[in-house]
Amino acid sequence: MKIFSEELVKEACDKSHVTDLGHATIGEVLLVAQYLENKTGIPFIRMDQGSPGLPVNKFGVEAEKRALDRGVGSQYPAAAGVPELKEAAHEFVKAFINVDISARSCIPTTGSVAGSFGGFIACTQRIPGKNKVLFIDPGFPIQKSQLRITGIEWKEFDIYDYRGEKLRGKLEELMSDGTIAAIIYSNPNNPAWISLEEDELKIIGEMATKYDAVVMEDLAYFCMDYRHDLGHPYEAPYVRTVAHYTDNYILMLSSSKIFSYAGQRMALVCVSDKLYDTYYPALKERYHDAGVFGSTFVAEILYMITSGCTASTQYGYAEMLRLSCEGKINFVEDTREYERRANKMKKIFCNYGFNIVYPNDVTEPVGDGFFFTLGYGNMSGGDLVRELIYYGVSSINLDTTGSYEPGVRACTSRMRDELYPVLEERMKAFQEDHAFAK
Repeated sequence: MKIFSEELVKEACDKSHVTDLGHATIGEVLLVAQYLENKTGIPFIRMDQGSPGLPVNKFGVEAEKRALDRGVGSQYPAAAGVPELKEAAHEFVKAFINVDISARSCIPTTGSVAGSFGGFIACTQRIPGKNKVLFIDPGFPIQKSQLRITGIEWKEFDIYDYRGEKLRGKLEELMSDGTIAAIIYSNPNNPAWISLEEDELKIIGEMATKYDAVVMEDLAYFCMDYRHDLGHPYEAPYVRTVAHYTDNYILMLSSSKIFSYAGQRMALVCVSDKLYDTYYPALKERYHDAGVFGSTFVAEILYMITSGCTASTQYGYAEMLRLSCEGKINFVEDTREYERRANKMKKIFCNYGFNIVYPNDVTEPVGDGFFFTLGYGNMSGGDLVRELIYYGVSSINLDTTGSYEPGVRACTSRMRDELYPVLEERMKAFQEDHAFAK
């Protein structure tokens, strides 16, 4: 039996100005869920927005307070970042990724969203005719919205059928015309939680070098592949990265998930030193500067987007990075709650007829973590989003992430212990009402 009537859901969509719930954005689904919850008092199982669901890291908060007490709030922060954060970033990348990037090339941004926005601009302007972005989907929908704002064109493909060595042929097909300026993906992946394996990262790196494309590697869910014993500073295994296979890369490191620091909007873009120092005549002509990628990226592009990042937050992030390198913060164990939530939630869904849409990596089953994917029989992703809303469960259609597979994305971050029996009761009712779809 449905929790919410079709009439009430329609009212929620009308009041929230959502015209197509089945293909709604994350924000639109959120509005509908909030409307229904506020109107009825019935709690939702919120799987829509990927906002952290753990306490903020106290070490960052205390470091920010000390910075404000020192008076850093009275001065504009340098666009390139405060030295303490840049040095801590350099050390953090070495400790957990085993890659040596100079402090100079580690640049703070107001979240990875600002980093990707600036990165898209810099990468597509550096070489005439090389002006498109390639998305290895499924991926983060906002990044395509950024390209709509700037007018940058893109290509895309769903990696579902192109894992392992098959990836090389697909990249060759899409990159051989020479127009691809950048390649972007997240690892682990939002929304599917797949993780690219070493052989796949090697292929991407080789193709980036062959066709002079910059790989923008989004590491928002850093060390959250809990299948492997990651997170020990200066010890293998290290986080997998394309940076071991090409010099054409930008790594994006966000504080939002690993330190639950989302409200402070702080991330880093770590540019390979070789790319940072590369001279591009097209950049020199456009910006009337030295035409060097790194300096143009920082002073002419990122600064125009954010005018620098909040100074106190930079000191907070620097402290968290520094203590992680010293082994005094175990951010992997701090975030492992997401793994436990995903495991419980997936069991409930699968017990009542659902399936995991992206179930495997190349050599092992997909892990449990911040996100997972769900399908149900022959239902489309749009139909599944709409039907789940009637049972008090909010999600987003996988096709909004570039996926070609029917299903939805589920986020674990807002799950609470008291909601597991509620979820089980609702999914039992869902299965009883949807036997026709199996």
